Amino acid sequence: MKIRTRLALLMLSGSFLHAGASAQTTQDNNAALATRALALADASEAQVIEWRRHIHQHPELSYQEVQTAAYIAAALAKMPGIEVQPGVAKTGIKAVLRGGKPGPVVALRADMDALPVLERNDLPFRSTDKAPWLNGEVPVSHACGHDTHVAMLLGAAQAFSKMRAELPGTVVFLFQPAEEQGPGPVLSGAPAMVKAGVLDNPKVDVVMGQHINARGPSGTISYRRGGFMASGDAFKISLKGKGGHGSSPWTAKEPTIAAAEIVLALQNIVSHQIDPLDGPTVVTVGLLQSGNRVNILPDTAEIAGTVRSLSAKNQKVAHDNIRLKAQKIAESHGLTAEVTIDTGYEVLVSDPAATQAVAQALETAAGAGKARESQPSMGSEDFGSFGKNIPIVFWHLNASPFGDRHGAPNHSSEFVIDESALKVGVRALVGSTLAYMNKPATTAAAAATTISGN
Repeated sequence: MKIRTRLALLMLSGSFLHAGASAQTTQDNNAALATRALALADASEAQVIEWRRHIHQHPELSYQEVQTAAYIAAALAKMPGIEVQPGVAKTGIKAVLRGGKPGPVVALRADMDALPVLERNDLPFRSTDKAPWLNGEVPVSHACGHDTHVAMLLGAAQAFSKMRAELPGTVVFLFQPAEEQGPGPVLSGAPAMVKAGVLDNPKVDVVMGQHINARGPSGTISYRRGGFMASGDAFKISLKGKGGHGSSPWTAKEPTIAAAEIVLALQNIVSHQIDPLDGPTVVTVGLLQSGNRVNILPDTAEIAGTVRSLSAKNQKVAHDNIRLKAQKIAESHGLTAEVTIDTGYEVLVSDPAATQAVAQALETAAGAGKARESQPSMGSEDFGSFGKNIPIVFWHLNASPFGDRHGAPNHSSEFVIDESALKVGVRALVGSTLAYMNKPATTAAAAATTISGN
């Protein structure tokens, strides 16, 4: 019995030694592949800046990105091995690059649309374009940096195309329209692309994305495991009663007092109904209007605002309380209230395990100590829609034109970024993709189970 036990231990010891040597070889190969990918990413810098400047100078609004999509498709057509599918979710593009080795399917996303904002700077490639918006024509610019997102993703696609035979998996490139569409009856680009089936054929294992800003220090990366960006919803409360003359309010059922009460009551939702430990939540009224003359009591009033939350649970609590308070207060004044709530953006939750798997790659992309976990943001991004059934990873690329000092915020007419940070963004995309593809297939618990089974 003792001899058998010793033989078993010797065999197990030999298998550990073999596994250890094999693991070291795999690590060395993975490191060499990552080094090659980063070198290709760095080599694309001038081309990425050229792509960015062209797109910046020719911005297009949500679901109007026709020329932008054509420009992207033409660039992708020059990259061997990439299959291009245009016209996804109206103006979006899905492109697929199948690597020469088996492995996970990683999707990378860049949004394409611009904003109805006049650009105020002295850049030689600033936008002077205009486009139809609401009932008129407005200046259009990439005041949120989506031009850089597209250029950086094209840079990553070009790098992967040049190393496709060595690639241990498949990359899906998603050039998304209409991120700025916002809450409403028309879906924004991310949920529209999901509905169009971009996460199938091939079936995607993880979706990654990034967003540029003009915060400092330039060239650094901010990420977070868990809730990262808030949901973004729009609500509208329409009150209807009976108008009258200002001299005899008792003959009317006018809505202005009820509207004022509702606005005040909505402020109590966060303070008394929301669990702050489950995730910050903000309820904001941005519109309150009724009437058009001082001596005429109006028939109707309208209240509108937004809900932002880092908790799906608190998001629902806020929605339920907006409906309840509006309807009950209106009823107490003899009015009717119609409440509509449009959910535009999901809570963006970066999958903790997937984020951990790529965290070191983000630091390698930016430099030692330049990729750090950050606090969540109450801003909203429709990228969260990709994460309903699969893990997602998202990070912010800081690109202040003033170095360590923050620049103008996204959506500002004075928004400008440091183009040298784009190289870091391309490195982050390729590095994170390879890190996820090469992450260990088994957990420590699974490995222990395997040893026990032997």
